[in-house]
Amino acid sequence: MADNQRARNEMNSVRPCYLSAYLCALAILIAGCDAPASSAQIPGEEVTSEAAAGERGTNPAGTSGSSALATFAGGCFWCMEPPYDKLPGVISTTSGYTGGHASNPDYQQVTAGGTGHYESVQIVYDPTLITYEKLIDVFWLNVDPLDAGGQFCDRGQSYRTAIFYHDESQRDVALSSKAAVADRLADVIATRIVEATQFYPAEDYHQDYYQKNPLRYAYYRRGCGRDARLNRIWGSADH
Repeated sequence: MADNQRARNEMNSVRPCYLSAYLCALAILIAGCDAPASSAQIPGEEVTSEAAAGERGTNPAGTSGSSALATFAGGCFWCMEPPYDKLPGVISTTSGYTGGHASNPDYQQVTAGGTGHYESVQIVYDPTLITYEKLIDVFWLNVDPLDAGGQFCDRGQSYRTAIFYHDESQRDVALSSKAAVADRLADVIATRIVEATQFYPAEDYHQDYYQKNPLRYAYYRRGCGRDARLNRIWGSADH
């Protein structure tokens, strides 16, 4: 009897720990790159130019000296930095907002909808060490290009996918790669190809989030179902 009671007491002392971990994980998922349920269903076939003006941010010029810019929207920007940070030839990655009409937007404004901006990652790279084609290939393997209403658990217009080209050469590569992906998946690709406009870096706490908060990032990424969906689309490719 005493042993049974002691065992029950030990179990009762452990349950709150498991419960706390579960609630923590659930809170991280809910508070992650979440957005209102409304989403804009935008066709992915046209090439467009969207105007944006502002006082902060980087201009859309694509090349400067030995470096060049590439800009992609792949849903939650936390998840789009890691696959590029590990590539030789990538100089830096910055999470931010682009493609919309509001000047100097913040995270709350973008995720609430109405600004037209996408959560995006802007990449500075050395084109003598890595090609834009390689960056495009990595982009596709890290998104669900069939989803027009967001990405994975994140819904809404700010989580749509897009490729923002900085010059005509990037535009041609993007169009060609999109056609190849459409053939491979035998489906309509929702990812838009859009001329790059003003890019606004996101708040500091969003930058390198996966490095600053590895446990929370892992909880969010797994709970959002990102890798499970990517594996279904692309197989066991490196995401």
